[in-house]
Amino acid sequence: MKVLIAGGAGFIGSTIASACLDAGITPVILDNLSTGRAEFVENRIFYHGDIADSALVDRIFAEHPDIEAAVHCAALIVVPDSVEHPLRYYRENVGKTVEFLDALVANGCGRFLFSSSAAIYQPGDDFAVDETSPVAATSPYGESKAMVERVLADSVRAYPLRVISLRYFNPVGADPKMRTGLQLPRPSHVLGKMIESARTGATFQVTGADWPTRDGSGIRDYVHVWDLAQAHVEALRRFDTVLAGDRRYEVFNLGTGDGTTVRELLDAFNTVLGRPIPTVVAPRRPGDSAGTYTRSDRARRHLGWAPTLSLAEGIQHSLQWAELRDELLGPADDAARVPAQR
Repeated sequence: MKVLIAGGAGFIGSTIASACLDAGITPVILDNLSTGRAEFVENRIFYHGDIADSALVDRIFAEHPDIEAAVHCAALIVVPDSVEHPLRYYRENVGKTVEFLDALVANGCGRFLFSSSAAIYQPGDDFAVDETSPVAATSPYGESKAMVERVLADSVRAYPLRVISLRYFNPVGADPKMRTGLQLPRPSHVLGKMIESARTGATFQVTGADWPTRDGSGIRDYVHVWDLAQAHVEALRRFDTVLAGDRRYEVFNLGTGDGTTVRELLDAFNTVLGRPIPTVVAPRRPGDSAGTYTRSDRARRHLGWAPTLSLAEGIQHSLQWAELRDELLGPADDAARVPAQR
């Protein structure tokens, strides 16, 4: 099997590409390298360009007519940044996806795997959600994912297209083989901030201590990125079984089913690290929410998928990657070399 992975030079997309290669699936990667890294696509089939470039998508399918599915991981993802720049997020995440879909349909690609997000959900009183929970995003980032899902639901009724949306919770970790990981030197997410504190001595901020959770800090469902990648492999393998007959659109939550608060994550991090990091409570950030975790087992039942790696392993792999990142990718201000397309 050969699949097109849009955003395949980013953190999650490159990990999916590695999992595909390990499973005997050939990834064809399309990425504009705005946030992705050229090092993550070395020795892989790679096209440097934008998902909204229909001529480039046409060229990819002309050169790889045996592509059987598309995996769409290309998106901007920083919640506070989306609050500050909503038009940029709607243009990049929604507008360009419409152009990408149009090109895929024109090229006869009828299987589409979408990287969605748990950020679309309105959490219940216990912060647990399943695939039928209300959709009410609290940030332009989350809203952009919800908008794309509406576009997809309409599109499958009009075109020869079938879609599986995978709603990610909170990815942690790195490829256990250390082929790829978080490409940013200073990630904005909570585990990245903890690692920055451990490495530099900077004070870690618990952003919000007045959420209605068991300890006042936000609650999340932290799932290892390698487990997420394996879910994509299973979705690709079982695509025609999951969407058999008249079924054209399905959604699956990808999480562990365990809610972990920021304070609990901090305790786990300090345990893995072997020492405490300096910590202070700070105000909530724009676009923040109390958080959610999944109570669904639909992915287990339909995809045969369940997480296998623990939170401690996710923390350990993240720390291991942080030690290797500069060696593998160069200093933070180094520009990534763009490899030749093929």
